[in-house]
Amino acid sequence: MRADRLVATLLFLQTRGRVTVTEVAAELEVSERTARRDLEALSTAGIPVYSQRGRGGGWSLVGGARTDLTGLTADEIRALFLLAGPSSATPELRTALRKLVRALPSTLRSGAEAAANAGVTDDTDWSRSPVTASAPHLDALQRAVVEGTQIRLGYARPGRPGGERTVHPLGLASKAGVRYLVAGTAQGLRTFRLSRVISVTPTGDPVVRPDGFDLPTAWRSLASGMEDRMLASTVRARAERGAEPVLQGLFGGRLRIAGSPLADGRLEIEIDGPSPEIVAAQLAGLGARVEVLDPPEARERLAQLASELTTVYGQSPAPGE
Repeated sequence: MRADRLVATLLFLQTRGRVTVTEVAAELEVSERTARRDLEALSTAGIPVYSQRGRGGGWSLVGGARTDLTGLTADEIRALFLLAGPSSATPELRTALRKLVRALPSTLRSGAEAAANAGVTDDTDWSRSPVTASAPHLDALQRAVVEGTQIRLGYARPGRPGGERTVHPLGLASKAGVRYLVAGTAQGLRTFRLSRVISVTPTGDPVVRPDGFDLPTAWRSLASGMEDRMLASTVRARAERGAEPVLQGLFGGRLRIAGSPLADGRLEIEIDGPSPEIVAAQLAGLGARVEVLDPPEARERLAQLASELTTVYGQSPAPGE
């Protein structure tokens, strides 16, 4: 689009101070005729651009004038480029960042470029599974949120067949590297994990936003509900000294360890989880290093697991098996 080209031409002028038509044409990948016409259009529009003929001539901004298109401080520029460096950015964002670099004063440009290359984002976990939605779905969801368009959302939970529903996309949230769509549904506000999205089809109908909707406030409320479900049960147990690193790795902030060891050297611990059975299953791999005290459901689940494992592994396999 010509408007984009004119802005890019102005940024190039700001960066170089004086340019020739040939340089503008090469930078913007247009013909010299188009480049000359754009420079003349800037001058006609009132931008203080003038041309000087002869050796050392070219096009310049009068008196070195500058148009501040960023309004950013050095700290803000570093934060922006650290957040969206080219190693992880989309092609569109990389193009935008290149344009922004051209608009920056030379004293800030090198710092911005260094910040852009200071980090890398890997969107797979240690099992090499992606932890975000594929790029087409993410792009489509972002577009639906920005444009305010309802979508038919294809969604599949683990172990369940996929299905479709019409939702009102209201925003995107990221928690611990995992992205979620916040959307209005017939049942109220819901979250949808982007890695489980299988299709996005715009309906053309406008989104209906709840009165007074605020995305950060809505996300805090939804996240609080999810956290409550994740921490609905508490299991009490005693653990051998030395098991703390393994327990911390399994449960993180859901683990609480009493300050002083018992007389036998073991530690009293409490673990929060969605249910006693799930926590028990996670503890089963530690064997006798952890003794679950209560609730009874956790002890019963461990006894059941022990029986099942004994049935499978309790006898040596017959020769040849």
